[in-house]
Amino acid sequence: MNTKATIRKVLFAMLWISIGGGMLTLLIAAIGKKNKELCSNYTINIKSSRDNFFLDEKDISKLLTTAVGQNLRGIKITDINLRRLEQLLKDNVWIRDAEMWFDNRNVLHISVNEREPIARIFTITGNTFYIDSAEVRMPLSDKMSARVPVFTNFPGNPMKSAKDSLLLHHVKQTALYIIKDSFWMSQVSQIDINEQQKFEMIPVIGNHVVKLGDGNNIGKKFDRLMIFYKQVLSKRGFDVYSTVDVQYAGQVVGTKRGTEKNMVDSVKYRQNVEKLLNQQAQDETFANATNDLNTTGLNTAKTEAPVIKTNSDKKISTSLRATSTHSTSPNNVKTVSLPKTNESKPKAVMPKKN
Repeated sequence: MNTKATIRKVLFAMLWISIGGGMLTLLIAAIGKKNKELCSNYTINIKSSRDNFFLDEKDISKLLTTAVGQNLRGIKITDINLRRLEQLLKDNVWIRDAEMWFDNRNVLHISVNEREPIARIFTITGNTFYIDSAEVRMPLSDKMSARVPVFTNFPGNPMKSAKDSLLLHHVKQTALYIIKDSFWMSQVSQIDINEQQKFEMIPVIGNHVVKLGDGNNIGKKFDRLMIFYKQVLSKRGFDVYSTVDVQYAGQVVGTKRGTEKNMVDSVKYRQNVEKLLNQQAQDETFANATNDLNTTGLNTAKTEAPVIKTNSDKKISTSLRATSTHSTSPNNVKTVSLPKTNESKPKAVMPKKN
């Protein structure tokens, strides 16, 4: 019994050795044949969701032919370094990703994902470039011009700063929202970047400027603007207001054309009142220091910026108020109200001595 079991084990082992040797022989033969095989053909597939092909098959073929030094068709497969050629394609500014592989008929497949511009930017120095959704800068192309939102007055510093990078991020957010909405793609002529790096939209229809602020919550800002278009401008006209401000949450501020002077006058009025309050505080400080060096509490007044409201039926109204902050000194300090218009100079009120 032991002899028969031993013979069976030997025969079983020899069978598996024979099978393994045959597979190894076939593998070596296949590798040798593959080393001698040539690239029978190649195909190029360029992917772009919006059919903006800034590169064509000729451009891809030229890049690869230059890299290998000859035409791909007819070259030995072993002489083609697929990984190196893929990286060569990825290094191209217009290519986001690339893949290459051979099928069982020795056909080389080349798949390229093209970068898609989402905005065109003009710098203050006169340069222009595209950016994609990854905020990669791309030059213009001789083949075609992309229909994307236009941003002007971008900083022209050769070295990108953190502030410029943040601004570019806001540009991307705004551009992506506009591209996805067919109405705003038709209505937005361009977006200017002011000195505070805030966005001001110039519409195609209407003689007004829309203040957008930055790119945060840009969708809600355009929603408020759409409501203003439907409820106000559609009834009164698109040229009635010179500016429409939607940058603050929960409100739309429209400045009626011709009322800009009133807004300037209100600002001057606030500045004059602030000067009077500052002069009053200086007089009180000087008087208190002269009469009582132990006085630690001073009456100070704070001013709030005027609230400017615009209405198509009423004039611009402004309100300014002063608030007093009382010190914790044991001395009694009187609160001083705003000076009357018929007084040439506010009087200082002296605190009582203990």
